Amino acid sequence: MPKKILVIDDEPKIVEICQDYLKAAGFEVVTAADGLRGLAAARREKPDLVVLDLMMPGMDGLDVCRALRRESEVPIIMLTARVEESDKLIGLELGADDYITKPFSPRELAARVRVVLRRAGGDPQSDVIRAGDVTLDRTRYEVLLPEKTISLTPTEFEIFASLISQPGRIFSRAQLLTAAHGVAFESYERAIDSHIRNLRRKLETDDGRQRYIVTVHGVGYKFES
Repeated sequence: MPKKILVIDDEPKIVEICQDYLKAAGFEVVTAADGLRGLAAARREKPDLVVLDLMMPGMDGLDVCRALRRESEVPIIMLTARVEESDKLIGLELGADDYITKPFSPRELAARVRVVLRRAGGDPQSDVIRAGDVTLDRTRYEVLLPEKTISLTPTEFEIFASLISQPGRIFSRAQLLTAAHGVAFESYERAIDSHIRNLRRKLETDDGRQRYIVTVHGVGYKFES
């Protein structure tokens, strides 16, 4: 039985594009043109995932997200035309699982939907991964070291989860980007280097030694337990 996706957006063209591509990807799609109707549709249709526009007249996406989180744990992907990091973080803090900035690739949307659904329906036994003296806890979005607990951003977390799940395996930048966002674009691959630097700043010691995340020059990165 296909997964049901609810698309809530006040722009008819965006709704049409989302609907066409998600249906082509094998999903059942229901739509709503504003926040109030979207919230009613979520309660009525019981979707497996909600694609939610941030900026809508009346009841905006943040209010819809708050209301949904009071009632259910349905996965939410927010669509936003805003580029400020603070706007994106607010959505994530309210309980959104991912966000996509407009304009976006419909293929990227379909890929992100698959990734978020896969996470939501994952094996509970994989919620905790241990490798050497490092423990990754998916339920808390935390990484535990012997002497401290590390909080990571969603992107950092998914990158590190990929690395730690297969110690010793070398991941290319494209593979890590796909793991984090469900799709890889060549122009964004170098952004992985920034995320790796942030991960090292949080995880590694001050001596500069690559204790956990090792660079394999010309190839990518790997985790050493």
